[in-house]
Amino acid sequence: MNPIAPNKIRFIKLGEGGEWEQSCIKEGTIRLGYHSPHHQDSLAGNWDNVRKFWLEFRNGHEGAATRDINQIRDFYELDEQDVWITFYKKKLYWCRAAREVVELDDKSRIRNVIGNWLATDINGQPLRIENIDGRVTKVQGFRGTICSIELQDYLIRKINGIAIEEVENAKSSLEKLKSDVEDLIKGLWWHDFELLIDLVFSKAGWQRFSVLGKTEKDLDLDVYSPATQKRVFVQIKSTTTRDEVEACISTFNEYEQFDEMYFVYHTCHSDLSDIESHHPNIHLWGLKRISALVVNAGLVEWLINKRT
Repeated sequence: MNPIAPNKIRFIKLGEGGEWEQSCIKEGTIRLGYHSPHHQDSLAGNWDNVRKFWLEFRNGHEGAATRDINQIRDFYELDEQDVWITFYKKKLYWCRAAREVVELDDKSRIRNVIGNWLATDINGQPLRIENIDGRVTKVQGFRGTICSIELQDYLIRKINGIAIEEVENAKSSLEKLKSDVEDLIKGLWWHDFELLIDLVFSKAGWQRFSVLGKTEKDLDLDVYSPATQKRVFVQIKSTTTRDEVEACISTFNEYEQFDEMYFVYHTCHSDLSDIESHHPNIHLWGLKRISALVVNAGLVEWLINKRT
């Protein structure tokens, strides 16, 4: 898909309370309410006639009538290269629309989308609301129908899949940090490695039922999550083998009180890739997973101090 280069981007609310969102996205249209008898005047650009109607409708309120006209004109006049956006099911959807405006029986109007509404950038990556600047997504609270957006250049880059330099720099730094953390973890004494994993679970809100590795010979941590109400069997090994993992799974299956098992290790030369698919309640944490959790839990400084 070719990059977009619109002069204008507009947010459009598809119906009151989003009543037209699903149908417009499915059928490939944008739709405007603002029911009035002036469709032909709008097509011809006779905006003075349209303005008279809306000024009367707004009881002479100039500002309200101007806002109405600006939104209607955008619907009728935006070019086919311009971009429309809306939000649906926690995603940003965007499209371009053909110039022809068709009046429906209920006096609402539509323009057909060129191609389809898309919820991905031009490279196929999803445009999820949580990954979009709030100065763009805030238009969801707009009380009218059509409005411009802040950060148009940012949104064009987002749709074109162009990385923001400072974001890429931060990602690179984060990956370097995780790699350094992996090296630090591999150098931990086994007892300190167990303590680190205990801290990871604790930071995530898990509560320990017993002292670390003291009360049960078969497991290292017995923890409970108040949020999920699950009790978990945790085995921690610095270095392990597939046979050891499978033996631990057999031991876990002998217990009735546990909902899940976590097997945590930082070194293994065996292939463990199929285990989780065969055992839905078994979770394996290798070095990369542990490193990411240590960073997210804010335990990097603790780890540095432990290795210093």
